[in-house]
Amino acid sequence: MATHYIFITGGVVSSLGKGIIAASIGAILKARKMNITIMKLDPYINVDPGTMNPTQHGEVFVTEDGAETDLDLGHYERFIQNKMTRYNNFTTGSIYSEVLKKERKGDYLGKTIQVIPHITNEIKNRIIKGSKNYELALIEIGGTVGDIESLPFLEAIRQMAVDLGRKNVIYIHLTLVPYLNVTKEIKTKPTQHSVKELLSIGIQPDILICRSAHEVSKNAKEKIALFCNVSEKAVISLKDVNSIYKIPKLLNLQKIDDFICERFNIIAPAANLSEWDQVIYNEENSKNKVTIGIVGKYVELPDAYKSVIEALKHGGLKTKTKIKIKFINSQDVEKKGVSLLHNLNGILVPGGFGNRGILGKIISVRYAREKNIPYFGICLGMQIALIEFAQNVLGMKDANSTEFVPKCKYPIITLIKKWIDKNGKTKIKNKRGNLGGTMKLGSQICILTENSLSKKLYGKNTIKERHRHRYEVNLILLKKIEKYGLLISGRSKNDKLVEIIELLDHPWFIACQFHPEFTSTPICGHPLFIGFIKAAKKNNITI
Repeated sequence: MATHYIFITGGVVSSLGKGIIAASIGAILKARKMNITIMKLDPYINVDPGTMNPTQHGEVFVTEDGAETDLDLGHYERFIQNKMTRYNNFTTGSIYSEVLKKERKGDYLGKTIQVIPHITNEIKNRIIKGSKNYELALIEIGGTVGDIESLPFLEAIRQMAVDLGRKNVIYIHLTLVPYLNVTKEIKTKPTQHSVKELLSIGIQPDILICRSAHEVSKNAKEKIALFCNVSEKAVISLKDVNSIYKIPKLLNLQKIDDFICERFNIIAPAANLSEWDQVIYNEENSKNKVTIGIVGKYVELPDAYKSVIEALKHGGLKTKTKIKIKFINSQDVEKKGVSLLHNLNGILVPGGFGNRGILGKIISVRYAREKNIPYFGICLGMQIALIEFAQNVLGMKDANSTEFVPKCKYPIITLIKKWIDKNGKTKIKNKRGNLGGTMKLGSQICILTENSLSKKLYGKNTIKERHRHRYEVNLILLKKIEKYGLLISGRSKNDKLVEIIELLDHPWFIACQFHPEFTSTPICGHPLFIGFIKAAKKNNITI
């Protein structure tokens, strides 16, 4: 089966939403019964996002097979309901790393290694490998046209049209069409310049998607089509909307999928977007409202918690509840106290690394526990809950994690010394080893405890959820903690690791070692987030 390729580039400015566009087009094509996949090509030199600061890059999305990837893969999974893998995302750094590895082994037979053809060939090979057995592959190119970092990727996708035939490739270019309030008009010149930049590289876009604060008029479309050498029906207006889940319908109404099918000579049924219609209906007809406080350390960039934010919204969609999220810097809680936590229907402590802001998180967990406020802890949020419980309920004031206090008296949380890497090989912790990739990563089986709230929410005995952490609960100290009303409601398959904890004498207090946000979708939601939002609705706020 020959694969058709759609390459998506961006111009004029960054952060236009190529990931959402790729995911939305994917959702429409999936609704037309096509077998599709989506890939993200990132131009930065890092091998993967695993060691990048969340306040610069946003969250690290973890795939089922344990790859640390760009957050756009989260959009892909949420929109097309397909599981992404390590083959759906790669960076310039990983490409150069692989080429240099081959050069050292002598695979190039002594040839001089160059960007063309060696780097571009490796890029093309990765694209073809990741698209194998799919009818259609959407490939998002990170960065903005004109950036020097993106040039090898753009050259590679230019070559693919030559290699595979132009009839098997579509280029979609996403641009900004600014609206000037002073003159009350849309300006098309930036789009023209961006397309000119692409043409200088040898790429003629087939479809232009024009982001704007207002609808792009017919006259403006005609002008863009004329100067950019595209069909007028291939100029798509994408005005700003209040929900990303409206975008598939907007693109479908402008027949972008019909254009793609005609170009590739694909016969497919009309897109059935009824599930997305239901999502929008639920979003616009929510009867209730709750305020959820996210107590974190990367709150200056909300994208650091992108999947958590979306999963909370999905919980709202399934319960017809509007979700207001209040971001609270845990360091501010340390300085200003619990007044920052007043008027919250629920408190969530997400994942994170390092000692900064930990005290503020402990204070937040204690406040939620003592005031009977629904609490949801994720990864670090579970570890913090155990530390707080040991310190303030059991009186073990020196209880802590060895991540924060290496020689603490009661190490409730300790470093993983051995784990299985993404290739299935056993790894042993080495102080002088690499930082990246040295974690428990990917999907793991969890066995739920009978008569627990977690089992009731999931509705089954065994679940699979995704992990990303270096520290685990110390089982030696666990039995003492359990006697004081803390239930271990989820354990690993070998019964040696703690996966979920609950407080028995509390309206709703659940914390998990894994990241449930990675498997939540707007169509299905996630049992833990749905349960959390239901509990938050029942919580009467008191200061």
